[in-house]
Amino acid sequence: MRAESFAGFFEQAVAGYAADNVASGRWLAHEAVQLARAETERLLPHGVATPDHHLYDIKACADGDTVGHLWFAALPRGGRRIAYLFQIEVYPSFRRRGHARAALNALEPLAGTLGLFEIALNVFGSNAEAQWLYRTAGYDVTSISMHKHLSPDGA
Repeated sequence: MRAESFAGFFEQAVAGYAADNVASGRWLAHEAVQLARAETERLLPHGVATPDHHLYDIKACADGDTVGHLWFAALPRGGRRIAYLFQIEVYPSFRRRGHARAALNALEPLAGTLGLFEIALNVFGSNAEAQWLYRTAGYDVTSISMHKHLSPDGA
């Protein structure tokens, strides 16, 4: 990703993360954007130059339009390093054309050249389409987080 693309990516990443957290029931709508912005700023304090974070524009073809973005980081896990996929986003008008799957497929050899031994990610329970994509791309479920809302009186 070019530095001049970062501002647009950042705002989209914040909006998407906020919306996903609200849809999943983790955050309240009135606090979601502020929380998402703080988390994204914490993770990417130096923008595209943040060490071990890799940001890419997803292109329709090598010299085509940008149709989305992909963000992953090289992180330690159990004495080895993994690729952690923070976000893959295909813009709504370009969805259902194989761009996300192609980006995931391109990520695998890239992670390998960086010496990373696996790709991990979180997918929100409310995002059935993403769950389907990851399952059909060979990703396995490693944990499931659950919650139950209680009424204000504790019942």
